[in-house]
Amino acid sequence: TPRLGNHFVCLIYLSKWIWGSEGQGRILQRFPEKDWEDNPFPQGIELFCQPNGWQLVPEREPPSFFVSVLTDINSERHYCACFTFWEGLDNPQAETSEVDEDEVPGLIQPAQVFAPKSLVLVSRLDHTEVFRNCLGLIYTVHVDSLSVPLETVIGNLLTCVIPTAGGSQVNTSPSPDGPRTITLGAGDRQVIQTPINDSLPVSGSSVAHLFRQLGIVNVLYLFCAALTEHKILFLSRSYQRLTDACRGLLAIMFPLKYSFTYVPILPGKLLEVLSTPTPFIIGVNSFFRSETQELLDVIIADLDGGTVTVPECVHISLLPDPLLQQTQTALSMVLDPELETADHAFPPSSTQPSSLKIQDKEIRAVFLWLFAQLFHGYRWCLHIIRIHPEPVIRFHKAAFLGQRALTEDDFLMKVLDGMAFAGFISERGPPYRPTDLFDDLIANQVERIRQEECYPHKVMNHVKELAEQLFKNENPYPAVAMHKVQRPVESPGHGDPKNLTIFPLLDDVTVQLFIDHAAAKLKGAPPVVKAELKGMVPSGPPLGDIVDRHGHVLANSARRLEVVRNCITYIFDNKMLEAKKLMPAVLRALKGRAARVCLTQELNQHVLQNRAVLDDQQFDYIVRMMNCTLQDCSHMDEHGIAAALLPLVTAFCRKLGAGITQFAYSCVQDHMVWTNMQFWEAMFYSDVQNHIRALYLEADEGAQPSSVAPFQELLGALELASEQSRLWPALSKEQQSERVQKEESTVFSQAIHYANRMSYLLLPLDTSKNRLLNRTGIGDVESVSNSYVTNSIAGSMAESYDTESGFEDAESSDVANSVVRFINRFVDKVCNESGVTNEHLKALHTMIPDIVQMHIETLDAVHRESKRLPPIQKPKLLRPVLLLGEEFVMDGMRVHLLADGREEATGAMGGPPLLPAEGAIFLTTYRLIFKGTPHDPLVGEQVVTRSFPIASLTKEKRISVTMPMDQYIQEGLQLRSCTFQLLKIAFDEEVASDLAEVFRKHMHKLRYPQHVQGTFAFTVGQCGKTLVEHKTKDKNQSIKTLSKNLVKSAKRTIGRQYVTRKKYTPPTWENRGSLQSEPDEDDISVSEELDPSSLTLSSTIRSSDRQTMSNVVERACCRDYQRLGLGTLSNSLTRSKNEPFRISTVNRMYTVCRSYPGLLIVPQSIPDSTIQRISRCYRQNRFPVVCWRNSRTKAVLLRSAGLHAKGVVGFFKSPNASSAGPSQTDSTSLEQEKYMQAIISSMPSYSEPSGRNTLSGFTSTHMTLGQRARVISLSHLCMRAPGKWGSIRGSGRLSAYNPDVGNRLASKESPQPNGGPSEALFFRQQRAYLYIIGDKTQLKGGKQDSFQQWEVVPIEVCDVRQVKNSFKKLMKACVPSSSTPDPSMSFHRCLEDSEWMCLVHKVLQVSVLVVELLDTGSSVMVSLEDGWDVTTQVVSLVQLLSDPYYRTFDGFRLLVEKEWLSFGHRFSHRGAQTLASQSSGFTPVFLQFLDCVHQIHLQFPMEFEFSQYYLKFLAYHYVSNRFRTFLLDSDYERIELGVLYEEKGERKNPQVCKSVWDYIDRLNKKTPIFFNYMFSPEDEEVLRPYSFVSNLKVWDFYTEETLSEGPSYDWELVQRGRQERLAEEVPSKPDTSTPKSHRHIIWPCYDSRIRAVPDAITKLLQDLQRLEAELGLPPEKWKETWDKIKATQRSEARLESRTSFNSSLLMSSNLSHQRRSQGVYLQESGVGSSINLSMDCEASSSVPPVAGRPSTSTLYSQFQSTESENRSFEGILYKRGALLKPWKPRWFVLDKTKHQLRYYESRQDKECTGVIELAEVESVIPGTPTMGAPKHIPEKGFFDLKTTKRVYNFCAQDSLNAQLWMDSIQSCLSDA
Repeated sequence: TPRLGNHFVCLIYLSKWIWGSEGQGRILQRFPEKDWEDNPFPQGIELFCQPNGWQLVPEREPPSFFVSVLTDINSERHYCACFTFWEGLDNPQAETSEVDEDEVPGLIQPAQVFAPKSLVLVSRLDHTEVFRNCLGLIYTVHVDSLSVPLETVIGNLLTCVIPTAGGSQVNTSPSPDGPRTITLGAGDRQVIQTPINDSLPVSGSSVAHLFRQLGIVNVLYLFCAALTEHKILFLSRSYQRLTDACRGLLAIMFPLKYSFTYVPILPGKLLEVLSTPTPFIIGVNSFFRSETQELLDVIIADLDGGTVTVPECVHISLLPDPLLQQTQTALSMVLDPELETADHAFPPSSTQPSSLKIQDKEIRAVFLWLFAQLFHGYRWCLHIIRIHPEPVIRFHKAAFLGQRALTEDDFLMKVLDGMAFAGFISERGPPYRPTDLFDDLIANQVERIRQEECYPHKVMNHVKELAEQLFKNENPYPAVAMHKVQRPVESPGHGDPKNLTIFPLLDDVTVQLFIDHAAAKLKGAPPVVKAELKGMVPSGPPLGDIVDRHGHVLANSARRLEVVRNCITYIFDNKMLEAKKLMPAVLRALKGRAARVCLTQELNQHVLQNRAVLDDQQFDYIVRMMNCTLQDCSHMDEHGIAAALLPLVTAFCRKLGAGITQFAYSCVQDHMVWTNMQFWEAMFYSDVQNHIRALYLEADEGAQPSSVAPFQELLGALELASEQSRLWPALSKEQQSERVQKEESTVFSQAIHYANRMSYLLLPLDTSKNRLLNRTGIGDVESVSNSYVTNSIAGSMAESYDTESGFEDAESSDVANSVVRFINRFVDKVCNESGVTNEHLKALHTMIPDIVQMHIETLDAVHRESKRLPPIQKPKLLRPVLLLGEEFVMDGMRVHLLADGREEATGAMGGPPLLPAEGAIFLTTYRLIFKGTPHDPLVGEQVVTRSFPIASLTKEKRISVTMPMDQYIQEGLQLRSCTFQLLKIAFDEEVASDLAEVFRKHMHKLRYPQHVQGTFAFTVGQCGKTLVEHKTKDKNQSIKTLSKNLVKSAKRTIGRQYVTRKKYTPPTWENRGSLQSEPDEDDISVSEELDPSSLTLSSTIRSSDRQTMSNVVERACCRDYQRLGLGTLSNSLTRSKNEPFRISTVNRMYTVCRSYPGLLIVPQSIPDSTIQRISRCYRQNRFPVVCWRNSRTKAVLLRSAGLHAKGVVGFFKSPNASSAGPSQTDSTSLEQEKYMQAIISSMPSYSEPSGRNTLSGFTSTHMTLGQRARVISLSHLCMRAPGKWGSIRGSGRLSAYNPDVGNRLASKESPQPNGGPSEALFFRQQRAYLYIIGDKTQLKGGKQDSFQQWEVVPIEVCDVRQVKNSFKKLMKACVPSSSTPDPSMSFHRCLEDSEWMCLVHKVLQVSVLVVELLDTGSSVMVSLEDGWDVTTQVVSLVQLLSDPYYRTFDGFRLLVEKEWLSFGHRFSHRGAQTLASQSSGFTPVFLQFLDCVHQIHLQFPMEFEFSQYYLKFLAYHYVSNRFRTFLLDSDYERIELGVLYEEKGERKNPQVCKSVWDYIDRLNKKTPIFFNYMFSPEDEEVLRPYSFVSNLKVWDFYTEETLSEGPSYDWELVQRGRQERLAEEVPSKPDTSTPKSHRHIIWPCYDSRIRAVPDAITKLLQDLQRLEAELGLPPEKWKETWDKIKATQRSEARLESRTSFNSSLLMSSNLSHQRRSQGVYLQESGVGSSINLSMDCEASSSVPPVAGRPSTSTLYSQFQSTESENRSFEGILYKRGALLKPWKPRWFVLDKTKHQLRYYESRQDKECTGVIELAEVESVIPGTPTMGAPKHIPEKGFFDLKTTKRVYNFCAQDSLNAQLWMDSIQSCLSDA
């Protein structure tokens, strides 16, 4: 029985008498002098008495008391109660007059100082109050000089004995030896209450105090941190509070015990303990706060400030969710009961919280309740592996977490892995021991807790009950709480002499006598036996299948289980077809846990005597189901599914040959769970437990009559063990040892069994291969190897939580060795834990290598035989149709095509699930082709084809794929193409991974050839056999020969003799871009790469080469120049000088500009020498040249690159006369001006006598009004009549350029800033002759001279980088790689994020602006970036919009050849076609142009001769490299390679078309696929499309796909494929007598809708062809037929004299040109002026600013022709013009239907001059005549129309008329 006090110590301060320095404590006396045998004296006690250090103080301080806790080496806690008081000392230094050297002069020395003296009582018990009283009593006896000798008091104190726990006082009535009352012989009495049950901690009121100091959330943080093993540091100024806080934290952790460093009060000298790596709970005085600041991973709780600081690097896992909430609620109800009723209207009179002591127990009860929730059912997861001599128990963590559905929970995982829980299991695991409150809670109250957890008040009642029990335990006798202890008398004067007596030295002999006397007395007394009540620990209710709180129980699980059962029944009844149909459903069902459990149970029923022999097909299905089941389990096996399958994988087998059997385990090895040591341990222990249970059940059955046996069956292992433990002491020695031995041999035999099992699952089938060790699982998670041949041990390091698993030394080459090592480690661990003898362990170690070796031998035979098995029937690989000259590079490899983010093919949008499909991937010289059949047996007959040209591959990424069918992780590839296709493939397990690698290499070689001559367009039909056979050894041989051929042919083409002046070898293709340019090249060039532009080219084309020149003349550009009348070559020298332009041959050798064509149009007056000089000012030497002329206004369109930075400034500086001599810059800038002037003077309007106002003389009226000029921003182009600018919204951006541009473009008649529509020809008087569209960023710093005749329009252009990134996002939006439910990733959101539509909008907008300017007679020069991207887009779109010729087949071809090919758009570079340009990435500038054309086509469907398919065809083939048309970067490069003019000479292989245009021509003759039947152009029609984003449509080229035949752009392939399919279908219809339906179902994304539902005209043409064939007539070309029909239509129309403005097949249709003519509105805004084309996407909404909705007219105009207008009222009105403008008569029409008032110049005029929207009209009121009004009209004839924007003044002929108008308008308004 422990003593109250073990040691009593008196310590004093001892030091040199230096004032203010720190001294040292010394033990003055200690009793007893010798240590007790059971209790050594704790070391270092002097540090803990004065944790802040021993110091002298100038004034006496009141005595202090606190308890320190020391932990000894056996982790026993010693409580040191420390009572300190202060004794006066005379300061010897105060008297000495001279100052010591080491003293600080000026420090005042007090005469008397006080030194601390401590009385310490060391005890094993924690009774703070008793200690305080006892030590206080000793002090009182000393101070008040009581008559009791101190020796007696201390003697009594040290011999007082106290029982640890209530022992016999369990019954409530106080027994005679009741509470212990002690006296120390100084007239005092104390009652010591010992707790009834020692295992419950005693907390006093420390928990309540802790919560008061820190608050609920903070304490919960600390609680979770302590349980998950973080470091916790308490700070406070009070030592006693630190001890209390630590004690409180430990108390709420019950039933877990804290097992790390625990120091409630840490002395300052030992602060370095805080940097220990292990977890701790430590208290430190706030005095040392600064030292704790730099601790990085310590959670600091400041008790005085009430804060808890968690460092950034520490993550505390909190309680799982509903529990955390419930705990917080319960705690707040305990601590702050008023919170509940705070909102009540009639709050109860008093809701005081309980007293502190009770509150303390209530809080602890909440935590007990919490632990009962967390741990309930833990006893069902205990494995008892030995009962005798000592119970050995293990906890099955995975099963516990799995059944609680908390596997994901961070907190519980950490707690279960922690030391505290391990202690909890070893302490509470044994089934036969004393029980306490917690055991009772777990056993009997779980059900109650579960039912009440959602009712806080019921929870509170439960908590109160528990609190009562806890309180009773601590205070068993609340009645007898009487203390009688004297306190020192308060004396008035501190300086009182009696206070100065020094604490005396005690007589140790006396004290020792006391102690000996007591010891002798104890020896004589009978020993106190505490009757420990051992009993069987009840287990409580078992862990049911708790539905985890996220409700993962599947609603229709019963149906799913039914499917699983049926499928298994079919398999064993050999109904394979039925089973096959059910298989996909089963594999889906096996995602659910219930189905997996069901599977194991069902399979168990088919096992007889541990064996089930199957045939191949059955075996395959069973293995697939097992794999699927294991695949979805985690490696922890929390639901015990792997455990349940373990006996099955050694039971199911198939016969392979004579005496050779293959078991299922050889096919299910590829799962993480088999490599997880914890799984094997848990399995082993549960088996051992079953065997030991069986052992004792047998023994008992032998002893008892059999009638009791059934009851025995129900006994769990724990209950049995408990029973055996109870009987153990009664057994004889022999019986005991016999039992121990039996158990031990049971464990041993199980260990052998497991060594066998583990070798089954760990040794791969093919042990010769080291696949096991180079499993890629460790480094590269993406590619995980495939199944069957591999095995998964090595990878487990990456996955397992338990670092012990996996092979650390996986380098060793031998599989067998690694398996042996793994099994050895397992055996060592389990045998040590379960107490197997050493001899047995040694025997095991010698057996294991033999077991493994034997198994390897059997496996070899199995492997050999399994190789011979006929492979399972897989669908046969279908071969794709190839183009002429296209050849296989790699033959088909079996792959699975997986579904990506497009949902149509997976059947998610209705229709059959076409994907995933199984087939093969083929790599040819031209394409990547997948061809196969869907997995789904219901659509298995359909063929799925997906392919794209290899040249369009933009991204290749390795992925690892889990196949839904086979459940193996396989390597796969995700290949993305810029033809908007995505192939997501997984290689079948039969494809070796090195083959997959070879495939990738070849793909890269073909995608990025060394040189453009390696592309398909060049190699087609000329390379040797390039097929890579799967069998060949050197897989790269054939490709090597291929590349050799390439090099040869390249040399043939390039290897001409170069004769040069300076030794110049043309740059090799690899380093084309890296040549340094010559010094006079400008260095500030912003181009993407330096062009070797200044090198002479005589080497390449000799001028004498007439052939070349005549070829150049035949080029597209020349034909076009002649058509436009811009000059002919024939009489270029002799012809008259009055033609403004000439064709210059200055660039015929490509010396001036490498990327321009050889012949260029320049002003007549500019000599070639000037041109060479000017070109240097422009980037890439691309100087301005004319590319088109408007035949009506004779305005010209020029293109050039942007100016060099130096050039810009020079260009705008007017030459300075005062400078001494013109500098170089000045002269070029003069020549540039001359060049501009020459262009301007070529325009007929320039020489007109009317002339133009020079800007200096012209000051806009707006300026005089002091109002800022207006901004025209083209963010809102909506067009009406030609030449009109309408609602263009000012975006308010001012620009630094000429403020008058805006005026000239926008001067209106109305003075109001919000004025209405303007006059038609507002441009006429004040426009510039030449507008230069330049890049905003390039034009900084130039100041415009007002006398110049041109103006710069700065716009923001999109950078190619923007196009590149936008395109990437567009591809991801249109072809997502995986489907996401995330709404922020929806198609429209991604489309918007890509900003592609905004870019299209910008390009269209600029183009429409240029069209407008050209149409009004100004010339325009587009001079952006390097002149080959955006410039080309804009220039070609302008020509397309302005000139109907370019909207025909020939014209469009010519346009592309001229502007894109001749003018050097860098197709190869932008398309990343070769290795050199690979890094620059794919930038689809041309595609963007085609998209713009497509948008215009949609808006003007009658203006184009070609169809939308034509555009898609070009979009596909411009990246496909099937034709040579779009290869290389300029004409120069094409000539150099001999590509440009070969088509004439070489027609050797007519089948292989080299030019896309020839191909289109050929195809167009055969079929009308490219023709647009709605083509019926109007003469000289200028198109002005809408360009806001809302008017643009997503091009279906981006989203459509036809899985039945692949892309339809390789026409021969599609045709041949269709013929093959028809041929297959024909023989299946022998019986023609029965009528057969011609209908068939069309599926989205599978069938081509256009072909299945052709339009009427195509259908009629096809019928004609068929009839011709049947009648045997020679077939007529479709075009001739079509033209004939059109001609007859026209003549008929004439006869009927039908007035139709559009005579074609469509003349009766309602489609009458939807968008014939549309104006452009320029909305005014009084902000500032410039043509601001900052096309922000925000500004591109289609809503005009004020009205708030689109004008109704735009809605109507789309459906109604302008002819059939509803004119409800019309007549002449005078309208007042803008300020200072006259009144003008106009013909007004009031249109009720369109709800607008329109006016025309005259009644006959078809073109409306302006529109007033009635929606905007606010009122109609009579007006008054104003200045300049017509004289003859009476005053009553005037009226005003007030709109939201301005007021219109009108007058009618007379007052009657005016009244009529007002009434009509009014009635229109009221009708609306």
